Amino acid sequence: MLNTIEIVPIPYKDKEVLRQLLEFYLYDFSECEGFDLYPHGRYEYKYLDHYWTEPSRQPFFILADHLYAGFILLREEEDGTQTIAEFFIMRKYRRQGIGKYAAECIFDLFPGKWRVSEMATNIKAQYFWRHVIGDYTGGKYEEKISDNDDWKGPIQTFTNFRGEEGKC
Repeated sequence: MLNTIEIVPIPYKDKEVLRQLLEFYLYDFSECEGFDLYPHGRYEYKYLDHYWTEPSRQPFFILADHLYAGFILLREEEDGTQTIAEFFIMRKYRRQGIGKYAAECIFDLFPGKWRVSEMATNIKAQYFWRHVIGDYTGGKYEEKISDNDDWKGPIQTFTNFRGEEGKC
């Protein structure tokens, strides 16, 4: 049984840890999106460096009992809407409430408008986010299905006024 779950900002010195976790994340996506390795044997995440060079992006580790359990990558849109760019829980830690707790923590840390999108092919993510956002908002969120060149899949939007500083 876990004693602590923490959401902590990722300092630049830990960029390589995030890079490795992103490899696991992208490997998981290969199942539903058909991603292939680049010729050098990695998947690569093209926006990695942007999380330390663009003020609109913020990276966070999810720690379970002080061990890496996953990450959250946030991006703020021009209109101030917070977006979950990437969200990952390592398989060992799934189905234990860690992902839900981490998502609720990040929502609380950034009150305001939110947008969460899932790929049309990622059915597990769609179920997870509908459940988490539905519980978090008491069902007060909107969902649309996008099917254009920019995005294919569900998009949930809601406004969070709860902000509980210090919860996480």
